[in-house]
Amino acid sequence: MTQLFERALQIDAPQPQTVPLVLASPHSGRDYPAAFLAQSALDPRALRRSEDSFVDELFDTAPAKGAPLLRALFPRAYLDVNREAYELDPLMFDGPLPDFVMTDTPRVAAGLGTIARQVASGAEIYRRKLNFADAQQRVRGLYLPYHTALGDLISETLARFSRCILLDCHSMPSIGGPTDSDSGSERVDFVLGDCYGRACAPQVTQRVERYLQSLGYCVVRNSPYAGGYTTRHYGNPAAGVHVVQIEINRRLYMIESAHEKNADFDRLQTEMGGLIDDLARLAGDDLLK
Repeated sequence: MTQLFERALQIDAPQPQTVPLVLASPHSGRDYPAAFLAQSALDPRALRRSEDSFVDELFDTAPAKGAPLLRALFPRAYLDVNREAYELDPLMFDGPLPDFVMTDTPRVAAGLGTIARQVASGAEIYRRKLNFADAQQRVRGLYLPYHTALGDLISETLARFSRCILLDCHSMPSIGGPTDSDSGSERVDFVLGDCYGRACAPQVTQRVERYLQSLGYCVVRNSPYAGGYTTRHYGNPAAGVHVVQIEINRRLYMIESAHEKNADFDRLQTEMGGLIDDLARLAGDDLLK
């Protein structure tokens, strides 16, 4: 991946970490290398429809508040780390795939596997079929380093504090897309995903929900997003690891059609800083041990 990406990820780490809280932004990467653009049938603006634009910046006060922030720097349209390592559509490849590849998951069926077939609008990404060696290179060069870094941050937090809250940070289009269960519907302000209560203690989701509602936002849980691979894989309340996925309606902070911040960005960034403070206080509560 070094020929395409100078860096796969960035960890903004406090010195030292003072709260048992980790934040991750897996889909806000916006480094679109020329070689990828040449493979794609879409222009850069169309590719960005799958990007959680500026979400990492909404939460970038985390290090100053004592919590590390992990950012993927590569785009989701190139590789999605919120999937299993090998959720791949066999129709995208020029030969048979190994038996270990997961080819029949709902994400693959929707065109949104580890290597997506299409962007969120439903437009096909690639001009021609890929080879499996390309998929392996992406997984080894980007996916594995990202999850190694995230796993290390969680393990180090557990070792230091005996517990960890992970906030997995995402954004969503203001209207459900063609492959979504709420296709064509206007969306609420925030969706919190905790795998229907399996990924974290109930007070974690409640705390996020109450904070956002206190600001006047409309918040729902687990619909249409109950949490992706990160929530399912790392959430283990019995072991002291509590994971909640937050989906922010893009209309709250950006002009979706132009991929630009709107006039409310700074206010929302301040409010997300308040959420970090609130979660840090909860993470320090002995009830989460």
